[in-house]
Amino acid sequence: MKFRTLVEPPEPMRGLEVPPAVVEALGGGARPPVTITVNGHSWKSRVAIMRGRHLLGLSNANRTAAGVATGDEVEVDLVLDAEPRVIVEPPDLAQALDAEPAARAAWDKLAYSHKREHVRAIESAKKPETRRNRIEKAMATLRG
Repeated sequence: MKFRTLVEPPEPMRGLEVPPAVVEALGGGARPPVTITVNGHSWKSRVAIMRGRHLLGLSNANRTAAGVATGDEVEVDLVLDAEPRVIVEPPDLAQALDAEPAARAAWDKLAYSHKREHVRAIESAKKPETRRNRIEKAMATLRG
């Protein structure tokens, strides 16, 4: 579904406002998961609600990749993202989770975004000991 909107300044959230009619037409609820395309650049996100407005976050990286700046009027192509969001567990994390059924059960209940953050932290470690520490930190969180 295409619509035009302005790239808003960073106060309180840099982003793109989505008309309520577009959110309704998508049929995914008030905060649907979506694929956003601006100027040929696509990313996945979820519609947010802030101060009664439907918004799409627009990070510096996505703004740069789409070639847009604050104040620009842009055409947004918004598609409901019906694909299940799946996080691929790094083998060492999967092994730790499988060794502790309670932690595995807690992991399986986590939202996609929380799993993604744990995996990003683990995979961004440059040293093996940092990676091990981050896995242990994730496990401690899941145990607690």
